[in-house]
Amino acid sequence: MKKIKVFITDDHYMVVEGIRSLLQLDEQIEFIGHASNAASCLAFLRQEQPDVILMDISMPDKNGMELCLEVKTAYPAIQILGLSTFDQNAFIQKMLENGASGYVLKNASKQELSKAIQLVYQGQRYLSQGASESLRTGKKEQAALPFITRREKEVLELIAEGLTNSETAERLFISSATVDTHRKSLLAKFNMKNTAALIRFVTQHNLI
Repeated sequence: MKKIKVFITDDHYMVVEGIRSLLQLDEQIEFIGHASNAASCLAFLRQEQPDVILMDISMPDKNGMELCLEVKTAYPAIQILGLSTFDQNAFIQKMLENGASGYVLKNASKQELSKAIQLVYQGQRYLSQGASESLRTGKKEQAALPFITRREKEVLELIAEGLTNSETAERLFISSATVDTHRKSLLAKFNMKNTAALIRFVTQHNLI
């Protein structure tokens, strides 16, 4: 039986060693290497392609969501499993949108990890229980969020970049008073006391 070639991209040595030790116990899986950052991962892939990549979300040079899209664009046959301690809906959703076949939390057992690898290798999707719950909760929260207009979203994005009302107004070719009106309207819609809380909230919910 052909072994499933697995590669890990994670900048925490202890995590890599722990996963490698677990995978060595599975006769259907062959661990072929690891990278501690996105650049090293891409360099490895130019020489050899694994069947499945276990990809961390947080890395020093590029986040896993960006790397996932880059890898799937260049090597569509490679299956990617998001691997993280983060179970936030926005991270999981973005990994799936960018081509990942699944998402596993780092507290997964050897049995769950092996099952996830085998399923995505076979072309199926796998989400750990925590990831599935986060997606379900996130969808409910998303449905309950107030609607924002295209202009309100533009104002939010510029404020989030640190622009003042006057700078935002200049960028959007509107008056400072109009920007302030949009800002106050958004605070009321989301029931937020100040702009900092508003930006933090919409960022967490992937609205900008």
